[in-house]
Amino acid sequence: MKPAKTLALGLSIILMMTAAAPIVFAQADHVRWDIISVNFAPPFTTSAGGIASALAGGGSHITFTGSGTFVAPAGGDGSSSATTGGGTWTTYTSGGVVTGTGIYEVTGLVRWDPAPFPPGGPPPRTDLIDPTAQRSTGLAVLRISYSDGERGILVVACEGVTSPPSMFEGVTASKGFIDYKSPAAPVGGVDANRTLFHIE
Repeated sequence: MKPAKTLALGLSIILMMTAAAPIVFAQADHVRWDIISVNFAPPFTTSAGGIASALAGGGSHITFTGSGTFVAPAGGDGSSSATTGGGTWTTYTSGGVVTGTGIYEVTGLVRWDPAPFPPGGPPPRTDLIDPTAQRSTGLAVLRISYSDGERGILVVACEGVTSPPSMFEGVTASKGFIDYKSPAAPVGGVDANRTLFHIE
């Protein structure tokens, strides 16, 4: 076969393969996170403005309020500085004595991993945060800056009724060299330690 015909045939095969191949465009996730408040009497609702705590060694703990947004890179890879939000923080001794309080600001996203399990459980609740967005479980790792000058990490985790036991609901955090690594678990009838994600 002549070189010109060989080249033409090769180009034709490449064009056919390209036309037949599916084209997939990965899109960034635009996500809102909230430490939520729920009520346990009708009308059952989910709203922003809740609290969540995490414990360090020796029983000291930190309590947060907060909400915000982030843009997660397509494919779930990499960090992002496209973040907003923050909230309040208070630290306590094991005996419940306040050792510090202030506000914090989210300064970046370390990682976002959505989970395939539907959030929430019985009874059905009216979403007062963003009823038009897709509710999601998952785990977000956020960089934060505390008002006293310290830095840290806030991990926001939301599980569903069908999630595996390896997932958790609530928050963990670091503040300076203190690691509040144990999330306070949500308890039925107590409005605390619950989170929720919304994906737009």
